[in-house]
Amino acid sequence: MLAPNRQQPAPPSHNRVPDVTLDFWVIKLMAVTTGETAADYLADTIGLGLTVTSLIMTGILIAALVLQFAQKRYVPWAYWLAVVLISIVGTLVTDNLVDTFGVRLQTTTIAFSVALAATFAVWYASERTLSIHTIFTTRREIFYWLAILLTFALGTAGGDLVAESFDMGYLTTGLLFGGAIALIVLAYWLLNLDGILAFWLAYILTRPLGASFGDLLSRSARYGGLGFGTIFTSLLFLGCIIALVLHMTLKGTTDEADELLLDLD
Repeated sequence: MLAPNRQQPAPPSHNRVPDVTLDFWVIKLMAVTTGETAADYLADTIGLGLTVTSLIMTGILIAALVLQFAQKRYVPWAYWLAVVLISIVGTLVTDNLVDTFGVRLQTTTIAFSVALAATFAVWYASERTLSIHTIFTTRREIFYWLAILLTFALGTAGGDLVAESFDMGYLTTGLLFGGAIALIVLAYWLLNLDGILAFWLAYILTRPLGASFGDLLSRSARYGGLGFGTIFTSLLFLGCIIALVLHMTLKGTTDEADELLLDLD
């Protein structure tokens, strides 16, 4: 007679990043807008300068990512805190290269495109997938956050290239990238564009979309903006992010309680 198998089943794995829903895209767009205006506020309005602001925000981002990695599952406040901070740092990376080191926007756009493509190539070679639905391991999460950082840096460079170097203005630039995202959505629904490819393309393009409207709201009329200022714009979108994250947290708690009750039944 065979002995019973006493090996305990492996604990279920939890995806460490959120599902891609309408809430996800709304809060992501607000996060990139906040990243653009908050970086300008800290570096220019307060007068910390790019170098000091970059060092401070990078240190805070590292602490937030340590906290995020420690969760081992998706926790709304920890995840979106990291996204807002990585949005700020991604903006500062591009701003430092362009403003401090004099690298042209065309060069930074190409360089970040190559770096992002290389990240995806190594990620796929290592994991055989780029899916954001199976971020179960630390290695996959490292690839995920590195890709996120590069999308923000690339989006900043590409958005500034179109808005400033091509002199198209913030509103036109925002509408241009918004139209590109709409085409990706149509290609996904009507032409069966691969979902993972559609996600990452849209994720890259929401950065310049949000940044363009952030600049439109915050910059003075002299520079083609509406003149609301970086403080008001940053606080407005940050408040919306906090409200949405709170909603997500409460909804997640309610869903877990309902599942527990179903299990007990």
